[in-house]
Amino acid sequence: MEKKEIKKISREFTGVVTSAAMTKTITVEVDRIKKHTKYPKSFTVSRKYHVHDEKQAAKVGDKVRFAECRPLSATKRWTLVEILKVNG
Repeated sequence: MEKKEIKKISREFTGVVTSAAMTKTITVEVDRIKKHTKYPKSFTVSRKYHVHDEKQAAKVGDKVRFAECRPLSATKRWTLVEILKVNG
């Protein structure tokens, strides 16, 4: 029987924690800049993700990096990789 190959991380994002009220789950907001197709104006688009935080280390305002993983619940498909900057 052969061993399964470990799947490479397909997607990673960096964002700011907006909520840490749930148990082992944080809400992270990711901002990205888009450019209007017709007019030369840039604008910010935000999206929120539910991220699994096993150690409950991240707090509101921290900058974190998270990656895609298998579905952990109805809304969680992301897991915390590291805390980049602690809000202090």
